Amino acid sequence: MMKVRIVFGLLALIACSAVSAAVVSSDVVTIGSPVRTGLLTFDVPVYVRDVSGSPLGIDQPFGSRIQSLSLKVNYSPTAPIQSITFTRAGITVPLTPSFESQPSLSGSISLLDTFHEATNLVPFTSNAAAPGDLVGHLTVSFTNQAVAGTVITLTLDPTLTQLSNEGGTVSESTTLGTLTLVNGSVIVPVVVPALDATTLAMLAAALVAIAVFIRRI
Repeated sequence: MMKVRIVFGLLALIACSAVSAAVVSSDVVTIGSPVRTGLLTFDVPVYVRDVSGSPLGIDQPFGSRIQSLSLKVNYSPTAPIQSITFTRAGITVPLTPSFESQPSLSGSISLLDTFHEATNLVPFTSNAAAPGDLVGHLTVSFTNQAVAGTVITLTLDPTLTQLSNEGGTVSESTTLGTLTLVNGSVIVPVVVPALDATTLAMLAAALVAIAVFIRRI
């Protein structure tokens, strides 16, 4: 009986060790909070958090750093959108990509970048506070006919959003369980109509007249 218990104990220990070995850290791509930059325009930041222990990262040896970004954002509904762009930002701005593309279709926009590791190392901060390092931003402009309060969902495509090394031989994705995606949204704002010069002059005159009338009472 004692030998049986020892055998089962060893088997349990081996099983636990195998499970622990199978656990891999996950890097994170996050769509941040939108910032209003114009009457109907918003800037939406996109971040990557480099978590230590994941297959790719600044803590890994040469050849296993995050040097290629494939970020695809699906947005819906499309009717309120006048234009949307996806460009580099933050730590990727000073770098020169060996490849860059911003393909777009109705309802989706992507940012594809690859950087040469030896000359353009992407300077991620290992285990930075969430949401991580800024790598890109969406510029979203709404039409004048967009209904205020409409929520536009911004969803990272779980298949095409990936992080890779320079050669593409090592990748992180949701399918592999090595990448976590945090989606976002942007809301059509309320727009207060601008007053023209004539209307402003009439309003000012009316306020003066009211002030004079109050003084005479």
